[in-house]
Amino acid sequence: MSLRFDFEALPGRIVFGAGRVAEVPAEAERLGGERVVVVAAAEEEGLAARVQDGLGPRLAGRVDRIRQHVPEEVARAARERVAELGGDLLVAVGGGSTTGLAKAVALTSGLPILAVPTTYAGSEMTPIWGLTAGARKETGRDLRVLPRTVVYDPELTVTLPPGLSAASGMNALAHCAEALWVPGANPVTSALAEDGIRVLARALPRVVDAPGDLDARADALHGASLAGMALAAVGTGLHHKLAHVLGGTFDLPHADVHAVLLPYATAFHAAGHAPALARIARALGSEDAAGGLWDLGRAVRAPADLAALGLTPQQAAEAADIVAEGGTWDRAEVQEVLEHALSGVRP
Repeated sequence: MSLRFDFEALPGRIVFGAGRVAEVPAEAERLGGERVVVVAAAEEEGLAARVQDGLGPRLAGRVDRIRQHVPEEVARAARERVAELGGDLLVAVGGGSTTGLAKAVALTSGLPILAVPTTYAGSEMTPIWGLTAGARKETGRDLRVLPRTVVYDPELTVTLPPGLSAASGMNALAHCAEALWVPGANPVTSALAEDGIRVLARALPRVVDAPGDLDARADALHGASLAGMALAAVGTGLHHKLAHVLGGTFDLPHADVHAVLLPYATAFHAAGHAPALARIARALGSEDAAGGLWDLGRAVRAPADLAALGLTPQQAAEAADIVAEGGTWDRAEVQEVLEHALSGVRP
C-alpha cells in the first residue's frame, strides 16, 4: 500500500543558540511590538530585568504573578494587567507555567507571544492552552496561543537544578512518546518525535551529572523543541489527560507527574501500538520502551512514583473517574495505570 498521510505545518520562528537572549529586543521589533509586556515570575527577576532593560522604551510593564496549572483567577488578573498597560506583545520568560499564563492572555486578547524558555517544558512550541477552575483543568487548542517566535538560549538553563532538569526533560520525552501513538501521528511528526527521544535520552544524563555543560544543555533544549513540534502537530492522548487531571485536581507538580507517568502510560499502549513503542525503544537503545523509559528516569534521578508526590490511592481512584468521563478510556484500565504509577515498580 502506498504511503498516505496528512500533515499541517504550524507557523513560527526559532532563534537558537548560546547568548541569543540578547536578540529578544530585535525579535520584539520584528513582531511589531511597541508596548511589550514581559511575563516572568519573581524567581526569574535577574533574567527578567535583563530582558526588560534590553527592550528600553518598548517596555510597557510586567506580569509576575505566576502559578502552575494557570488558575483562572491568575489568568484573569494577568489579562486585566496587560489591558491596563496597553500591551501589544507578550514576552514570556520562564518555564511552562509562565508560557501557559501568556497563552491564557493571548487566548482572549489575540496578542502575539515571543517565548524565552528556561526549562524543557515544550509548551512554547504548541498551540495547546490550559486553565484550572474549581479543581478541574481544562485544555484546548487554538493557534492564537502559539508563540510567533521562540528564543532558545541554553545559557538560560544552566542554573536549572538537576532535579528540575530531570523532571522537565522527562516531560519533554513524554511529548515525544505521545506524539508517536496518538491517532494524528504521521511520518513527519514521528520522525521528529523519535529524533527528540534520541537527543533527550543522551543529553539528560549529561545535564544531571554536569549541570554546567553547555553542550549538554543545548542538546536537551534542542530535544525539547523537537518534542514540542511533534506534539503540537498531532495533539495529546491518555498520558497528557492523566497529567492534567492529577495536576489540576490535586495540584501536583506538572513535570514530576509527567516523569512518573511516562513508563506506565507507555506500557498501556504496548498491545495496540507496537510500531510506536518499537521506535521509542530504538531511540532509547533499549529492548523495551516502557522499561527503557523507567531506567532512564532512574538514571537521571527523576521522581519514580505518584505516592512520593503526595497522591493517595483514594485520589487516584477519583482521578480515574474524571479521566474516564466521556467514555474515551476505560475506567478500569485507567485505574490500573495509576496503581502502577503509585507503586513506582518497573513496568
